Amino acid sequence: MSCTDSILGIEGLEVQRVDRGPIIHVWAKPKRRLDCIYCLQSPVRIKATHDRTLKHTRQGNQLMVLHVRVPKYHCLNCDRYFRHPIQGIRPRHRATECFRLEVFEAHDGGVSQRKLSVTHQIGSATVERWYQYHVKKRVSELSGRSCPLILGIDEHFFSRKQGYATTLVDLRNHKVFDVVLGRSEPSLRRYLTRLQGRERVQFVVMDLSETYRQIVQKYFPNAKIISDRFHVVRLVNHHFLKLWQQQDPVGRKNRGLLSLMRRHRWRLSEEQKINLGKYLDQYPILRSLYFAKQQLNTLLLVKHVRAKHAKKKLIKLTQLISQFAQSPAKTLAETLQSWLEPIVRMWRFSKSNGITEGFHTKMEMMSRRAFGFRNFENYRLRVLAHCGWNGVINRV
Repeated sequence: MSCTDSILGIEGLEVQRVDRGPIIHVWAKPKRRLDCIYCLQSPVRIKATHDRTLKHTRQGNQLMVLHVRVPKYHCLNCDRYFRHPIQGIRPRHRATECFRLEVFEAHDGGVSQRKLSVTHQIGSATVERWYQYHVKKRVSELSGRSCPLILGIDEHFFSRKQGYATTLVDLRNHKVFDVVLGRSEPSLRRYLTRLQGRERVQFVVMDLSETYRQIVQKYFPNAKIISDRFHVVRLVNHHFLKLWQQQDPVGRKNRGLLSLMRRHRWRLSEEQKINLGKYLDQYPILRSLYFAKQQLNTLLLVKHVRAKHAKKKLIKLTQLISQFAQSPAKTLAETLQSWLEPIVRMWRFSKSNGITEGFHTKMEMMSRRAFGFRNFENYRLRVLAHCGWNGVINRV
């Protein structure tokens, strides 16, 4: 390919003439005559030619218009007719695939439809149509995927009318696998029964939701459940604050004490520890609960533990749970006991649902920018387009 032909970026075309002005006009034609696309034989004769005018990728800040002379062939062997196929130019389209992809990537990067209609000389409706085409094209490519080995499950709010949606995340590759409307077993049953590769899922990371635990046990038979560390620690702190409210309703409303109670003890200064100790001396039960909570949180925050050391820490954890069971924190002890196995697994497993929560923040920003979504399928396509892949479409 010569330097002149390389300005198009389309293989098989030979540039005949270039007129430069406010708009660059390029005339081109196929370099050689093809064999028959049906019988793969030659010779073929040119029966007729027709001219096509297409918008092409811009050079600098100038729009390029491509004029292609396309021949129509007649095969003398099989007596069939066909037009010369050109890579990157689809039939009946008035723009090349490179130009359509350029508009899509610009709009996906934040350029408004109004700005693109001025710079690329196309209508706003055309920008939206091309954007939806590329999004659906990519989502259709993703639809045949099997379930990831490491799956994260969590819920997020969609709309007042339709309620909550469930997010499935590939935690290994940091990609959203899918978004499904609903968060109960009846609402997810149809989707999960048709889900491909459910048997290959090895781990599922989730919060302490009994509904999701039953769903995982039923539809992912080979998966092991792992509790999310953030939600376990938050549960412990939530129960402790409720017990504090029962012991001292007035002190619970003190913002200074609340800040000290919520923090981990190793993050307090010596002065803060002394002030907190003076307050806890007034409530012996609260004092014992506070130090038990600190020990429990210290155990829960441990990461990357080998199996041998995990067994030793499991003994300490069961002792703390039995200590809570004989105190006002009996409800907390029952919850921790029922989730004991998933909690122990998070010591050995490094992934967490923080990746899923980060995607939820991104989804919320997308919904705000669109001023909300009424159609869940449009919302799902937009989420998969932004969070389910790397944002690059292979050029045709």
